[in-house]
Amino acid sequence: MATDWKKRAQQKRDSVNALIPHEHRIKKIPSPAEQRDVTGSYVHQFLSQREIEITETTANDLVKHTIAGSWSAVEVTKAFCHRAALAHQLVNCLHEIFFDTAIHHAQTLDNYYAKHKKPVGPLHGLPVSLKDQFHVKGVETTMGYVGWIGTFQGKTGTGKEKVFESEMVRELHNLGAVLYCKTSVPHTLMAGETMNNIIGYTTNPKNRHLSSGGSSGGEGALIGLKGSPVGFGTDIGGSIRIPAAFNGLYGIRPSKGRMPYEGMANSMDGQNSILSVVGPLATSVPSLRLVMKALLSQEPWLHDPGVNELPWRYEQEKEILELTGGIGDASKAGKLSFGLLKHDGLVTPTPPVRRAMDIIVKALEKLGHEVIEWKPPSHRRIIETAFKVWLYDGGEDVHDAFKLSGEPMCPQIASYHKGPVEQMKASDIAAVNITIREIQREYMEYWNTTKNLTSTGRPVDAVIAPVAPFPAARPELYDYYGYTTFVNLLDYTAVVVPVTTVDKKIDVADVEYTPRNEPDRAVYKSYDPEIYDGAHVALQLVGRRLQEEKMLAIAEYVGSALGK
Repeated sequence: MATDWKKRAQQKRDSVNALIPHEHRIKKIPSPAEQRDVTGSYVHQFLSQREIEITETTANDLVKHTIAGSWSAVEVTKAFCHRAALAHQLVNCLHEIFFDTAIHHAQTLDNYYAKHKKPVGPLHGLPVSLKDQFHVKGVETTMGYVGWIGTFQGKTGTGKEKVFESEMVRELHNLGAVLYCKTSVPHTLMAGETMNNIIGYTTNPKNRHLSSGGSSGGEGALIGLKGSPVGFGTDIGGSIRIPAAFNGLYGIRPSKGRMPYEGMANSMDGQNSILSVVGPLATSVPSLRLVMKALLSQEPWLHDPGVNELPWRYEQEKEILELTGGIGDASKAGKLSFGLLKHDGLVTPTPPVRRAMDIIVKALEKLGHEVIEWKPPSHRRIIETAFKVWLYDGGEDVHDAFKLSGEPMCPQIASYHKGPVEQMKASDIAAVNITIREIQREYMEYWNTTKNLTSTGRPVDAVIAPVAPFPAARPELYDYYGYTTFVNLLDYTAVVVPVTTVDKKIDVADVEYTPRNEPDRAVYKSYDPEIYDGAHVALQLVGRRLQEEKMLAIAEYVGSALGK
């Protein structure tokens, strides 16, 4: 059995790598020790100046060219296919490559434009990458499982693997987007690092000693290397925000029911206590806004029963614009109030993350806004409750997926999926759901009380918080998810904003620190300024439920204040 799964994994891996055009292959891949950072000038050596110009244009600016007809969809698609091929060779970020199909589709878009003198839709000619949970017609979905190779989510004889597609995929095609690759995930999707037995480990392009994050780690790595202008991941415990933060990107975790999820592959499907949600990652906030507005224009609530009938709300953006008045003296327009979660009471953020919080606070206060310390109800209770949800079925779903091939779990998964164990009873699940509701109400009321602490007379507009206690994870050392999981249980909207990079001369280890518990000790021991030097450092801005428009506007403002 061991030989069989290894052979199947190797065959799949070889088949994907064979789809990289010969002219795009790198003759010698340097080791991380030889070349830590493969972004920027390093990857530029393999690209033409025209390809660099195209691939380093943000998605929102790129569509201005394709919609105007000044850049052809074919030229844009070929440039991103080339850069994606380079990215995969350097950091191992792709599960599926369908460049030829994408270029053919781009040609049909160009033909349409030539004939009708107008674009197909607002995303006309925009390359969009997808996490390997999305079903695309004619493209396999393995989600990192060897046992899913050649099947439809592990099932054979259905024929769906060739024709089925996710609802969002249909909508993206309608909008004129060009789909060209699917990106790597950890098998089960339940890890902050990306690795599986098919493609191996996905590394961080800015610092290849570190992880690209997970579970949308392939998306983070690909967009971090600008092999994609915008892509979609999913988030059930941090899986959009972690890769966005680790790769210096913007990324949004919307509240449930805002973006279409119908027809996605998943782990533990049917568990509804804390739902996975779809959201975009990109190099700019306007790029996130572009694709979200475009998708909502498709009225996804007519085709996905889980989507709220909630068109884009311009008034939320207007509210923030009126309060900020752009970069300048906030007193002339208004003031925003922020809560600052310095510490969740369990694990202390490492020096670079603490410095990032200082940077963002000083930038906002300089502009006339106010920041108060966030002292919410117990995060320990939130985290303990959330992790009960992941084991409702005792691990049966993921263990059954591994049994299909006999492959072993990667260590990052095996550390907490030791089962299968006894499944929870219906009454136990009901009790968890009651606890979740109690926690949500308690946190809501705490947020309401902050109006008594702000000078605006309003509760805080957003909470500044770490995404993880470290800038990125070292391989097999991501053991604490508290800073992202609380957002999922509360179903809040959160946007990641890049802040700075690690400087080993400034972000020195705190040798006198005494850890307060074992998870805290593990994080403390994992931090090494030499290893982390140069890595991206980001934070998240957390808003209340269904505040996507407002939080994107705040994130854009904060990013501008930081010079990002």
